[in-house]
Amino acid sequence: MIAWILFHLFVFPGMLFTGILGLLIGWFDRKLSARFQFRKGPPLFQNFNDFFKLLGKETIIVKEAVKSVFIIAPLAAFAVLTLISTIIGLALFYQRGFGGDIIVVMYLTMTFSVMVILGGSATGNVFSSIGAGREMKLLLADELAFIIILLVPIIKSGYQIRFDQIIAVQQASGPFIGSASGIIAFIIGMLCIQAKMTLAPFHIPEAETEIVEGPFMEYSGPLLAFWKLNHYMMYVIFPFLLILLFWGGFQFQGIGILWAVLKYVLIVTVMIIIKNTNPRIRIDTALNFFWRYASPVAFIGVILAVLGV
Repeated sequence: MIAWILFHLFVFPGMLFTGILGLLIGWFDRKLSARFQFRKGPPLFQNFNDFFKLLGKETIIVKEAVKSVFIIAPLAAFAVLTLISTIIGLALFYQRGFGGDIIVVMYLTMTFSVMVILGGSATGNVFSSIGAGREMKLLLADELAFIIILLVPIIKSGYQIRFDQIIAVQQASGPFIGSASGIIAFIIGMLCIQAKMTLAPFHIPEAETEIVEGPFMEYSGPLLAFWKLNHYMMYVIFPFLLILLFWGGFQFQGIGILWAVLKYVLIVTVMIIIKNTNPRIRIDTALNFFWRYASPVAFIGVILAVLGV
């Protein structure tokens, strides 16, 4: 039993699988983004080269930093993402879950943002502190809409709060994305994960031209490598979560294998297209968008789900 848990946590579908797939999808992101800018883009294993190169570099910690928090934040964030990927992966690939796993994932995604805030605040750099403050405001902006859209699959599955049961309902009666409430929740969910990954137009905490990478400005060496890896791992976790909640999960039989790959690639491609076709917005604009528009629309989706639409 212990060996089974360790395998799934550290190998598949946890740390190793999510990390490798994330680095590969990160290459796809960079390659497709390069095409938008009429560039060639990096070679296939460039992200792996960058990651291992950073592992061999020196970590410089500024004198004013809170060293313990500065060091622990990226490692704790990595551990959180590993746990999320394991929970979601077990439901997708093995149809295994536990009571309230959807609530656990909701809290863990919030915890990752908290680690970014703590890490940026601990650097002793004013630009990092500004970035950490923006990350906090962005979390307050998108979290309400994210929580509301999670209610839609819960309601449509007969108030199930287990991932495996949500998938089972969809495989029996059809994906929730085929309904009006499911489409609304899926679209709002796409925007929420765009904000949680701080991709354009919501890359406000990093804002390279304003605050020079924000919370990550003072990070270098292995600690920066883990922040980069964390970002690429989210390219696996969040699309998988949307597929699980709204698109019926994965079926690995016959044409289902190809369909599973296409669903994942389609979501990632849409995220990259949004990233490359929208300018960065201000933090007050993001707050206004999520609180005034996204959250009410998501609430309408919940009402429709209750009505069975």
